[in-house]
Amino acid sequence: MATFTLTCIGDDRAGLVSDLSGPIRAHGASWNRSQMARLGGKFAGILLIDVPDAAADALLADLAALDSVGLHVTLERTDAVEDAGATVRWTLELLGADRPGIVAEISSALAAQQVSIEELETDVREAPMAGGHLFEAKAVLAAPPGAAADTVRTLLEAIADELMVDISLDAGASAAS
Repeated sequence: MATFTLTCIGDDRAGLVSDLSGPIRAHGASWNRSQMARLGGKFAGILLIDVPDAAADALLADLAALDSVGLHVTLERTDAVEDAGATVRWTLELLGADRPGIVAEISSALAAQQVSIEELETDVREAPMAGGHLFEAKAVLAAPPGAAADTVRTLLEAIADELMVDISLDAGASAAS
């Protein structure tokens, strides 16, 4: 079996997921994990698929042909097993007034502590009573074994004060992989 990470983007319309899933099924591939969303009038997604080695080239050709129906697909072979070694999982939640640079500040601080962002969801929504917009983020983090959650939490709280956002870091979600 060959494993691929696939990304896709196209103008949002009914049938895009069907257009994508058809060739995957036709070539005996397995749709494993995915995240897809409508963003700014576009439909975008990322997914992980497994395909029998003998069918990989034909599948790649059929997926590339989806450009003709307005769906741009790229694939990257990712046969390496996802094993980052032992890590602990934390969850991070952030809410505050929207402004440029929030993700850059937080991700930079995490990277400096060798903490990886495994999943990240963000949204901007109307502030219910204050006017303006709120920025909301939820993340799953992977920290090295022995990482001090209190140290990272203190660092994030200092950044939160500067950015005027609320941040919570839950290290109780820890689980070795």
